[in-house]
Amino acid sequence: MTPASTHDARTARAERFLALHTPHAPLLMPNAWDVGSAVLFAALGFEALATTSGGFAATRGRLDGAMGRDDVLDHVEELAGATDVPLSADLENCFAHDPGGVAATVAEAVRRGVAGCSVEDFSGNRDDPIYELPHAAERVRAAAEAAHGGPVPVVLTARAENYLHGRPDLDDTIARLQAYQEAGADVLFAPLVVDPADVTRLLREVDVPVSVLVVPGAPTVGELAELGVSRISVGGAIAVAAYGAAVNAVNELRDRGTCGYWDLAAAARPVIQSAFTR
Repeated sequence: MTPASTHDARTARAERFLALHTPHAPLLMPNAWDVGSAVLFAALGFEALATTSGGFAATRGRLDGAMGRDDVLDHVEELAGATDVPLSADLENCFAHDPGGVAATVAEAVRRGVAGCSVEDFSGNRDDPIYELPHAAERVRAAAEAAHGGPVPVVLTARAENYLHGRPDLDDTIARLQAYQEAGADVLFAPLVVDPADVTRLLREVDVPVSVLVVPGAPTVGELAELGVSRISVGGAIAVAAYGAAVNAVNELRDRGTCGYWDLAAAARPVIQSAFTR
């Protein structure tokens, strides 16, 4: 492809990604953790994918939050080039406290080929985990300018991390999401806000698409669709589930000497043979 056609294709991909965020018909966006999972999910018909910081870290034998900026950006670039579907990058807190650093990380992710990315208001400090709102909003503003101001505008998701870090304050979470919308975010996300009444109120208080993380005890995808949710995320859960299947398989082999895991292998094999190349 020529540089111009590559630019046009990437722009169309990002535009398609935003258009997929439809209230009452939410985008199901699984989080891939390596090239194989990305190719597999695309082959299964999913229209957009995301990365997962925790899933990627697991592939390196590390815990969520342990990977550095350069490693994450290299990973994002690899997955963005692995399929033709839009990819949204989990950039954690963009590996920077200051707005300028946030913008630099987003701009580099855009250069690496993403159709979207996210920015969190988690500070990385377990004793004071959430940035003060004015600073958090400035960080989102800087991210939005970088996401929208380059030759290929991409979709920015702003995340309010209160509920993930022991601060289940819906009023503050909504105030944050409203500020992030004002700062230029295209999509809003407050992981673990799943109570139907809370989701309904959140949707009523903002004017851009909202993503919801599905977890045990949360409404079903169909119920979330009825509420007006525009995107469904699974975070790192599918990556961890894949490791869970491996744990069960090797424990079965060691403890019982049987091979029931071949049932899962048999289910996966034809999809893999169709999706993967030599």
